[in-house]
Amino acid sequence: MENQSYVADEGGHGTVLQTIRHQDPVKLEQNGTPTQVKPLREKWGRNLEFLMSCVALSVGFGNVWRFPYTAYKNGGGAFVIPYLIVLFVIGRPIYYLEMVLGQFSNRGCVKVYDLAPAMRGIGVGQTMAIFTVITYYTAVLAITLRYLIVSFSSELPWARCDPSWTNCIDSLATGNLNTAADNVTILNRTSAELYFDKTVMHSYDSLEGGLGYPDWKLVLCLIVAWLCIVGVLIKGIKSSGKVSYFLAIFPYIIMAILLIRSLTLEGAWKGISFFFTPQWDKLLDIKVWYEAVTQCFFSLTICFGGLIAYSSFNNFSNNIYQHAVIITSLDTATSLVAGCVVFGVIGHLAHVTGQEDISKVVKGGFALTFKTYPDVLAKFTHMPQFFSILFFFMLFLLGIGTLIGIVTSVITAIHDQQPRIVRWKIVIGVAAVGFCVGLVYLTPGGLFVLDLFDYFGATLATLTLAGFELATFAWIYGVNRVCKDIEFMLGIRTGLFWRICWGIVTPVLIIIILIISFINFEVKKVPTGYNALGWCLFAFSALQLPGWAIYAILKRKGPTWQESVRAAFRPMADWGPEDDQKRANYSEWIEQYRQRLAGSNENTLLHKIRQKLFS
Repeated sequence: MENQSYVADEGGHGTVLQTIRHQDPVKLEQNGTPTQVKPLREKWGRNLEFLMSCVALSVGFGNVWRFPYTAYKNGGGAFVIPYLIVLFVIGRPIYYLEMVLGQFSNRGCVKVYDLAPAMRGIGVGQTMAIFTVITYYTAVLAITLRYLIVSFSSELPWARCDPSWTNCIDSLATGNLNTAADNVTILNRTSAELYFDKTVMHSYDSLEGGLGYPDWKLVLCLIVAWLCIVGVLIKGIKSSGKVSYFLAIFPYIIMAILLIRSLTLEGAWKGISFFFTPQWDKLLDIKVWYEAVTQCFFSLTICFGGLIAYSSFNNFSNNIYQHAVIITSLDTATSLVAGCVVFGVIGHLAHVTGQEDISKVVKGGFALTFKTYPDVLAKFTHMPQFFSILFFFMLFLLGIGTLIGIVTSVITAIHDQQPRIVRWKIVIGVAAVGFCVGLVYLTPGGLFVLDLFDYFGATLATLTLAGFELATFAWIYGVNRVCKDIEFMLGIRTGLFWRICWGIVTPVLIIIILIISFINFEVKKVPTGYNALGWCLFAFSALQLPGWAIYAILKRKGPTWQESVRAAFRPMADWGPEDDQKRANYSEWIEQYRQRLAGSNENTLLHKIRQKLFS
């Protein structure tokens, strides 16, 4: 296939090159200046592959271990109200917006900022943040795989105490865990809890003595996890699209089985009732709304770059509006079902241990997944190994599905910038670096580092960059320009709801949440040097924004420095659809739109705002 290629140099000036073939990147000399011509982007085999891949990306660990505990802690059933509100005014609008710009431009999370080159640091910072997530997500996946493998034992290895453990009670036992001796209550720990701390992680109580060395079994599991990811991604998006059917659908089959089992356990309904019982006073607590926003971000995987990358492999006219509605609704439903599964099991645990107060047995995060849930599994009288295999296999598939998406984001960002590098080499490189960093989290002190990097390198960095992302798309590029792009691409006009969310509600709420996160900051209980490392990690991501802005301005050689600045915030000459003919038609379309806007003589601030949002 032959086409004329229109590419832009660093200054944003377009050049029409001679007719060339698009199969491979080619270097051409134009007035002595080498110019890189990129090949046409590969595409999903079918639209359904994109949908399944987005489901696998968005539905992950956060739905199983983060949402149930977060909901319980922040008002139970009442938490669903702020969560749904946040979903409608923040989660779904951002989800749809990222899909739109990724599909429209066929660019990843860094190159998409060709719409405002001065803001490219946002995409670079997001890529760094998502790589931080990748490194610890694979470490958690390795722990999950370790549990999955040992679940095939004749008896679950955490069911009984090791003779060397003190104050331990077998997880397969029922009844009250605590005992009394000489009028002193001895707080016993379950064998499942001690198995995780002492056998799997060899956990330290603090980082004062250093990190230690990772367990060799976990290292092997980490290797297997990365081999699975590399195996899926090595041949590009089409191979991962085929695998997405299994990764998106099969976990739901397992979840359905676990839901049926949990609902039939004694005490399960008491646990589920506890989960959904609303605490209405919590709705007035700003922290609850903060938790709803952060849960929405990490549950839907928005502002990480994965959605933009996945959408960039779409056909230009794919109806992503329907996909955005389907996936965000499905993600919420999955979180609620997972809550029923988890709290049904917790209700059973309270029943068999004689604990009337269910809050006494509720734990979140790692403790829920690798301590509480295994403890309950060991108490099953029928087929505990079978249900243990199902649970950890489901977690493993959910983790792989999410990792494939976020690793794709990093690979796409690198490949967009350096198209000459063969894709499989980038996959191997990312895997090698990710594996080496992941070893840190598998050390005896690794969970402290994981918590630190999750907060500074992922949560704080992502929320900060999300505010700038929305400001760029909504105000620098313009909500109305986005809506014109949608109209050109899909032939539909964007309603008032989306315009108000993108331009006003969503950015304002993100800024408020970011301010709250800084106000409520608490120093992590680790040595000072580790907290300093966390702040350096955050700064490294956040400072990409001013760094790349300065670079973009210096590359634009305008007649004045003001003009150079303005040029750095305007779309590059080749911004638009990937197809040359569509891009030419789009340029005419936008030029006609600009001429209509220029016909107005009004130049007030209110008029400019109205043009950005509602013209």
